[in-house]
Amino acid sequence: MELSKTILRIFEVRARPGQAGILKQKLSATSVAVVNGKPGNLGYLFGENLSANENDLVFISVWEDLASIQSLFGEQWQQSFLPEGYEELIDSCSIKHIEVDGKLVPTNP
Repeated sequence: MELSKTILRIFEVRARPGQAGILKQKLSATSVAVVNGKPGNLGYLFGENLSANENDLVFISVWEDLASIQSLFGEQWQQSFLPEGYEELIDSCSIKHIEVDGKLVPTNP
């Protein structure tokens, strides 16, 4: 898959103790619904930290360009977008945008 100036929108979140499972379910439903099928969205993935803190989760959406992100999230595009029901589950969160160049190449062709 060719990637040319693709943008990764990375939402990193630390769930409150005992809330990681519920938050992960919300990421797989509500967060997916926010980006899935939107103009410029190329996909998404989410997961949890395997080594340090089991309460650390991430939701990454992949975008054609920055304009697509700005179109969806408006003037607040540089801030975490928290759908209803998230705030009580979250200890802390952040958002960052990473521009990537190159190709996504399978390591085992």
